[in-house]
Parts: sequence; structure tokens; C-alpha cells
Amino acid sequence: MRNCKDCEPAQEIHFIAYMSVVLGAINQPFFDFMEMIFKNTAEAISRKVSVPFFKLMIFLKLGRFSEKPDEKDTWRTKCFWEEANRRGIKMREFHLGPIRDLFVAEFKGQTITFDGLPRPDTSESPALKWMDNKGIMKTKFKKEGLPVAPGGIAFTFHKAKKIFNEIQKPIITKPNIGSRSRHTMIHINTLEDLKIGFYKAKQLSPYVVVEEELRGFLFRGALINGKLIAVMKRDQPEVYGDGIHTVEQLLNKENERPERGGPLFHKITIDHEAEVELKRQNVKMSDIPEKGKIITFSQKTSRGCGGTTTDVTDIIHKDNIEMLEHVGRFLKDPLVGVDFIIEDISKSWKEEQHSGIIECNSLPFIDLHHYPLFGKPRNVAGALWDMVIPESKI
Repeated sequence: MRNCKDCEPAQEIHFIAYMSVVLGAINQPFFDFMEMIFKNTAEAISRKVSVPFFKLMIFLKLGRFSEKPDEKDTWRTKCFWEEANRRGIKMREFHLGPIRDLFVAEFKGQTITFDGLPRPDTSESPALKWMDNKGIMKTKFKKEGLPVAPGGIAFTFHKAKKIFNEIQKPIITKPNIGSRSRHTMIHINTLEDLKIGFYKAKQLSPYVVVEEELRGFLFRGALINGKLIAVMKRDQPEVYGDGIHTVEQLLNKENERPERGGPLFHKITIDHEAEVELKRQNVKMSDIPEKGKIITFSQKTSRGCGGTTTDVTDIIHKDNIEMLEHVGRFLKDPLVGVDFIIEDISKSWKEEQHSGIIECNSLPFIDLHHYPLFGKPRNVAGALWDMVIPESKI
């Protein structure tokens, strides 16, 4: 598979991602009808047959169990597996060819199966069908009085231009369904850049979000059972000017940080993307930025490209806590990751004219809270297991 800079750090096969969205939309009416008829029965059967199905696949030598995480498992898997071990929950992962992230957890005679992350043994929230769809989420949240960026979704570039002309600049484009900021483009002020961003996002999704770029920093809130457990600030690869050293010197100093040796955090590299970002800021590597000025080297915040994370749970304003927990009540889902942008997390979102929620995730990367570069680790996996298997609480 060809490496795609717009997909980093985790590669996505463009055709498969695109077709999964298309087929999902085509098949949804059928699945909704079948769910209406068989929902309760199907859920009950699923809970009973998962383990026997796994065992049958193993007997046929089509599948296998692993007793511990391996190098292909995500840090999300590793952190909730580690917490399970600490509580005496026996974990196994089922592998069926390239398919993974299917798990069996056993605790004192209780067995649960799940994919991705454990959830309570209850009926699924209706919001699971749409919370990952940014266009639908934006419409529903706006009606609910939750802050979102002005804009819309576009199937054609003609529609994208229409939205572009109706909202304030700069704007942002991103796939309507997707995660980890793949194929997202920010700081768009011209139709030329809009075209680049639109077709970049179009590689992963038939519909493209075109919306006003909110002002501030990116934060991720983890909601477990409707309660805000942790909040993480996610920063682009960046350095802060001190009025003395050049950008190159500041970068070299930052890359000396031992945590950037991997496996979670990585050194900041000067590649074509970094050069474009520096040019956008009208900055050269030989410049001496004034004290406090932030110099960024990428539009992305992922750890793989040099981004960093900082826990800010203890300083979040009470209005922002209420806003995020309002999201949880509205979605009625026990596990949600909420991405939002605000200038100052210690101040109310009501005072910020250009703050808002940008997306929700039904399968959030809770490891962000377990392994911050700065600040206190938060045991989100522990809160998750407390909800799913309360008897395991330590």
C-alpha cells in the first residue's frame, strides 16, 4: 500500500474507506428495517453465539486467539487490556485473517464479547448510527443548542463553492465520515485551496464537510456513562519563540526531548509538509521568532507527525464541563470522545465567539489520556471497566 501523507500516522486504503461509506448509505434503509423487526432477538443471539463462533473458526483453522497484545495492536487496545489485567479480567483477542479488534473478556464467570472497546451489555444507542457522521452531527447539535461551526456538506465542488462563499474565512475541509484528521485541510482562504482540500477529502468520502475554521486549540473530552472523565489538549508539532534562538535551534532543542524517541511521541521532521506550513506563516528556519510566538510545522496534531498532548482536566471551566456532558445526555451513549476547539479551556465557551464541537467518536482513542506528554495521566480505561464490569472495580 502506497504511503499517504494525508492519512498519517495510521494508513487508510482510500478505495475501501470510500466504498464503505457508499455501501453503508445504500444498505442503511434495509438494516434499519431488519433492526426494527429483529433487534432484540439479534442482540440476544449475538451475545450467545460470539464465543462458539470464535471456537468454530479456530477448530476450522480459520481463526486464532491471542492472550496478550502484539505489535499490531493499537495503544488504545494496550491500555484497556493492561487495566483489565490489573483487575483480574482475563482478556483474549480473536483474529480472523487480517480482521482483529474482536475481544473476549472473562471475570468471575461473566463473559462479554466486544469489538474495539468494551460497552455495557445493553441495547445500542440510536446515536451510534450518526454520531460519526459530521454533517448529521452538526445539524442535530445546532438544533440542540450545542456550539458547532457554520457550514455544511457538499457532494459536488459547485456546492462546496456555494458554502465557501456564505461563511467566514478561513475555512476547513474534511471527509464527512472519518477520523484522526485524515485528509483534512485547514487555513483555506481561496477557491484554489478550496479545490485542493475538497478533492483531498473526497478521496475518503463522497461527501465533504466545508465549514468555518474555529479559533483556538484542539481538545478531546472523554465521556463515560455521561460523565466527563478527562480532557486532553492536542497540539500540532510546534516550538515557542524565545527572542534569542532561531527556529532551527528551537526545533533541535525540542527534538532532544527523550519522550520523542518513540514509540508514542516522535521527532519533528522538516519535510515538504513542514516547508509549506512554514511558508504559510512567512517563517524561515533562520528566523528568530519573538518570545511566545508559536511556530507550527504541520496542520495535523497526531503524535506520529510530532504532535503533543497535555492533560487539562483540572483547569476546564464548569460551563465547558456542562456543555460536554450535555453532548453525552443528548447522544444517550455510554462511550463518546468529543473533539472541540476553544481558545482558553479555563474560560466558558459562551464567551468564545468562534469555539465549538467539531466531531464525536464512538470508538475514541482513550490512550491519549493514559499517555500524555505533559500533565497527569487519566485512567479512562478504568472508568470504562467500572461501567462495563462494575464488580471488577479496585
